[in-house]
Amino acid sequence: MNQPFDKSNLPSRYTTVGPERAPHRSYLHAMGLSDEEIAAPLVGVVTTWNEAAPCNISLARQAQVAKKGVAAAGGTPREFTTITVTDGIAMGHEGMKSSLVSREVIADSVELTMRGHCYDAMVGLAGCDKSLPGIMMAMVRLNVPSVFMYGGSILPGRYKDRDVTVQDLFEAVGQHATGEINDEELHELECVACPSAGSCGAQFTANTMASVSEGIGLALTGSAGAPAPYELRDSFAYKSGEAVMDLLRTGLRPRDIVTRKSLENAARVVAATGGSTNAALHLPAIAHECGIEFSIHDVADIFKDTPYIGNLKPGGTYVAKDLFEIGGIPVVIKELLDNNILHGDCITVSGKTLAENHERVRFPENQDIVFPVKAPISPTGGVVGLKGNLAPEGAIVKVAGMEKRVFEGPARCFDAEEACFDAVVKGDYKDGEVLVIRYEGPKGGPGMREMLATTAAIYGQGRGDKVALITDGRFSGATRGFCIGHVGPEAAVGGPIGLLKDGDIIAIDADKGTMEVKLSDEELEARRKEWKPRETDFQSGAIWKYAQTVSSAEFGAVTHPGGAKEVKAFADI
Repeated sequence: MNQPFDKSNLPSRYTTVGPERAPHRSYLHAMGLSDEEIAAPLVGVVTTWNEAAPCNISLARQAQVAKKGVAAAGGTPREFTTITVTDGIAMGHEGMKSSLVSREVIADSVELTMRGHCYDAMVGLAGCDKSLPGIMMAMVRLNVPSVFMYGGSILPGRYKDRDVTVQDLFEAVGQHATGEINDEELHELECVACPSAGSCGAQFTANTMASVSEGIGLALTGSAGAPAPYELRDSFAYKSGEAVMDLLRTGLRPRDIVTRKSLENAARVVAATGGSTNAALHLPAIAHECGIEFSIHDVADIFKDTPYIGNLKPGGTYVAKDLFEIGGIPVVIKELLDNNILHGDCITVSGKTLAENHERVRFPENQDIVFPVKAPISPTGGVVGLKGNLAPEGAIVKVAGMEKRVFEGPARCFDAEEACFDAVVKGDYKDGEVLVIRYEGPKGGPGMREMLATTAAIYGQGRGDKVALITDGRFSGATRGFCIGHVGPEAAVGGPIGLLKDGDIIAIDADKGTMEVKLSDEELEARRKEWKPRETDFQSGAIWKYAQTVSSAEFGAVTHPGGAKEVKAFADI
């Protein structure tokens, strides 16, 4: 029997307790709630369900099960949804300018819904890339007891007796442009690449941030692993609903869980699995909500000494379903814990520490999906930070699967992704060049677009190791090759990337962590004096609004002062 809750310190007392709240309670009665249900804690169950793409299509089902878990444990679930922008659909055109902006809108809309209705706790379910960090940002911003759950990955497609993902399809566009495959073959691949519900199946951004949810402690152990169609997800949804009620009883909150040490754990899980460079944007943003300073440089420092052990696409061989079948992310975390690479004493939403959660996990033998730390794929992480006179605020590159980590060549400058993509599709570029896509940063885009369409086309043409590409925008977790993103300061604010001219020699060394343009300080300063800011095509609307407040990628491209400036958290009202 669940014991009644004392609501004297819970937000829902403002809508459910006392004679003056009779009008408020009448709205709840109108939806069929009993006096007992109204007297219980109100738990927001939020998803990013929509019909835009397979990433989110199964979330509504999982939310119903999470609600059952909340109710069984003595709470009253209140379901709501928020937006998401799915990168696979938005990629390669102006729609991608909405993607990173959507992370802020998700966090803001969840905050406003929770505040407006005075919900006491939250279960959050998300599928696509920006929705995962957006929901986690809202959890630590509000600081009410919260449990995160990933909606699950897509199953791999099959084409010509091999597993395929949407990455293969983006690369096939490049193959089609060179005549390597015909219209019929491209269409055949398009029809089989994405065979089920779920987010992109490899260690792209969605699965990377799902791994983060377990590593940082905001999700139940093992909840990130099962593919979206598997009914096992419903079991984790139910347990997540139960767990949030336990958190309400114990008073454990997200900021007790998300600490400097747990952020370091999350970054190490990303590095160990060869995860998406976008984690270097999202982890600082989550930290910012707590008032913790954790920049791209902190993330890069952690990447430097974390062994790369996850043989996962795009740099490796396997997809999320394969990892799940040998034990999932807990196998990676356990191997890192056993080798003293993670902080095992960090508390998690289970109420236990990370180490306690993984006590019974065993490293699987006779498999090559997760390598032992003592015999890693490489001794340093799958993602590397770069710095130099071309990126004083830093930049990031995924090196997982790369054999060539040093590159030098002349710049070929483009002031928008479309211009570069058009040149690539036409084959209008030379081996040995460094393609520069600029004015695509958080302010300059606005929105910091991902460049998967361009990078995949280059790779599809068989030239992925023959050129490098740098941008003040971002790269998809599916990007592979010598592709450097998050270059800061961005061109729109006069950063060095905006001062480059065709033919300038750029030297990149991912082993040393440097990126330089071979120009003197005097020459760069002279060019800076000649440089003039540009206006974007967005002079109104949500994307314009975003550009007015967004910070640099160095600190997560955030849009408000964060936890450090907070007077009182919502949970304390």
